[in-house]
Amino acid sequence: MSRLRVLLHSYLKKEIKLSLIPLRKIPLTRNSKIPQMKKIITLLLACMSLQLPAQIFTNYTETDGLISNFVNCVALDTSEHVWFGTKDGLSHFDGTTWTNYDQTSHPDLVDNNVLALDVDRDNNLWIGTDFGVSKFDGTNWTTYTVADGLADDRIKYINQSADGRMWFANNDGVSILDGTTWTSYVMADGIPFGGTNFVAFDSLGNTWLGTPLSGILIFDGTHFSEITENDGLLNNKIRSIAVSARNYKWIATADGMSLFGPNNNFVAHHEHIFTLPPPHLLNPTEDVQIDPAGRIWVGVYIDYLVTEGGISMYNHTIWEDYDVSDGLVGPVVRRLAIDSKNTVWVVTSSGVSKIGGLMTSIFEEEVQADIQLFPNPTSANISLKIPHQLIGSEFQIFDPVGKLVQRGNVMREEQVIDLEQVANGIYFLSIDHVYSKKIVVRR
Repeated sequence: MSRLRVLLHSYLKKEIKLSLIPLRKIPLTRNSKIPQMKKIITLLLACMSLQLPAQIFTNYTETDGLISNFVNCVALDTSEHVWFGTKDGLSHFDGTTWTNYDQTSHPDLVDNNVLALDVDRDNNLWIGTDFGVSKFDGTNWTTYTVADGLADDRIKYINQSADGRMWFANNDGVSILDGTTWTSYVMADGIPFGGTNFVAFDSLGNTWLGTPLSGILIFDGTHFSEITENDGLLNNKIRSIAVSARNYKWIATADGMSLFGPNNNFVAHHEHIFTLPPPHLLNPTEDVQIDPAGRIWVGVYIDYLVTEGGISMYNHTIWEDYDVSDGLVGPVVRRLAIDSKNTVWVVTSSGVSKIGGLMTSIFEEEVQADIQLFPNPTSANISLKIPHQLIGSEFQIFDPVGKLVQRGNVMREEQVIDLEQVANGIYFLSIDHVYSKKIVVRR
C-alpha cells in the first residue's frame, strides 16, 4: 500500500501539471474529447484519502498595500514582521497593516531600488542598493558609501555574523562593519573579479562567500580557500548558500543545488528539483532557505526561451514543486524568508506569496512509519532501524522537559544505541529534528 500511495502521488502531480496547461489553451465544447480527464478524475478520487500536503497560498500585490509588485528581497524583523525591498522603495507588513517608505516620504533613504535587506539583533534594518547602504532604526536613517569605508556601493547581500559584525557582499569584494570600523577584502586580497554576491556563516565560525562567476570562498578570518567545479560544485555561478544545524551546506547555483558536508566534502547534487518544459533539464536556482523543521526550500527561475519558475521543497525524501498553477503569485522568484512557524514568504516580480498550511507530506509520514525502535520498552540497549535515505543523519535523545541526554550519527540502516547509562523513564528520539519516536526505558 505504501508503494501504491507514492506512485499515485507522483503520477497525479505530473499528470495534473502536464494536462492542465494544454486545457487552458483549448476552447472546450460539449463534444470536446479530453483523453486524460477520466484518468485524472480517477486518480483524484483514489488519492482523496491520501492526505496530500495542503499548502495555503496568500498573495499580496500593490492592490493590498505593497509599494511595488517588483520585489527584490525580503527580511524578517525581531517581531517576525516582514520587510520587502522593491524597485520603488520599502514595504513593511505586520500581518495587518502596510507601511511604505521611499525617497519622497523619507528623503534619507539612499535609493528606491532596494536590492538587499537584513535586520540585525537590535532590530535595525539594513538596506542595500546600487548607491550604498542605509541603516534605519525605526526613526533615524544613516547612509554608508565608499566614502565611509565600503569597497563598492553596489550591494548584493547583507548578513550579520554571530559576533555582531555586518557583512556586505558587493561588486568589488566584501566589506565588514564592526561598530564604526570598516574592513574590506577586494581583488588584491584574493577576491575574484566580480566581487561577491552572498554571505553565509557555518557553525565553526567560517564565512562562506558566494561569487557570481568563481564558486565559493571560505574565509577563516585570515585566509581564503575555495570550492569550485573542480571540487564537485555543480556550477561556479553562485546564487545562495544555506547552512544546516548539522553544518551541511546547501549551495544554490545556476544549474541546480550542490550539497557539501560538515567537513566541506562534496555529498550530492540536486539538479532536477523543479519541473520545467523541455529542453530545460537543469534548474537555475535563485535562493535556498532551511525551515525550522529542517526542510529545504529553493526558488527556481529560468527566462531562456520561456519564463518559468516557482519553488521546490525537499523533505529529505523527495522534492515537491509549486508554481503559479498551485497559487504562487508569479514565476520570477527572487528571494525567500521563513519564520519560526514555518511560514514561507516568496518574493517575485509579480508580488509576494505567503505559504502556510500543512507542511508534512505523505512521504514524510511514510518515512516516519519506517523508522523502528526495538525492543521498546527496553531495559538496556535499543536497536534503531531507518530507511536508507536517512543514513548519515544525526539523532538526538531528549528527556520529557527537552534536555538533550545523548546524540550521535546513524551510519547504517540498523544500529544499536547504548542506553545503559540512561535512567528509567520516557524519552524522545529525534532524527534531523524532523522525525520523532518515543522511547521507554524500564528496568
